Amino acid sequence: MSKRALERRLAAVTDFEEPRVDLEQYATPADLAAHLVHLAHVHGDVAGRTVVDLGTGTGVLALGAATRNPARVVALDADPAALGAARDNERRVDPAVAVEWLQGDATRSPLCLDDLHLPERGVTVLMNPPFGAQRGNEHADRAFLDATASLADVSYSIHNEESQGFVEAFADDRGGEVTHAFRAELPLERQFSFQQAERRVLDAEVFRVEWQ
Repeated sequence: MSKRALERRLAAVTDFEEPRVDLEQYATPADLAAHLVHLAHVHGDVAGRTVVDLGTGTGVLALGAATRNPARVVALDADPAALGAARDNERRVDPAVAVEWLQGDATRSPLCLDDLHLPERGVTVLMNPPFGAQRGNEHADRAFLDATASLADVSYSIHNEESQGFVEAFADDRGGEVTHAFRAELPLERQFSFQQAERRVLDAEVFRVEWQ
């Protein structure tokens, strides 16, 4: 399946009905999700491996990975409503591999391999964590990276702009290395009362990290 075909397939994924501001629930657009999954597939980080989506939200990254012949896909989210929507989206996308939807806090330290019965190696994390842009939720992406470093040997994650220095330093502290970085755009429709514009485009950055 080409990246364009995957994007068309992921376009069936619906957005949050009642997004939660405290969890910074913004949907990952189909084109960015398809690009991230395609990149992971090209680098051999999906097929035959266990893929984990931390903070899955609408499920778009997990569902994209499930179309690329993984051994297993596990999607975790703390919000039961989001998981319900993600399950509905699975029926729309109908991937070849069924996704295991789990309710839980992805940032619990540590998110043990034994808890998910994952292999010690061969685990890829795909995630669009909260950016930590809301008051009281600062550095939320750090907690997701910390869980990822304990869980995976490679990860792909979306972060706020100007995060490269932070992600590189974090990876280095955990014996990891940022191997790829690129800019991305997140078009956001007005979802919350404090947002003034009906639509805005958020600059973001995507990183591939190899962990040890």
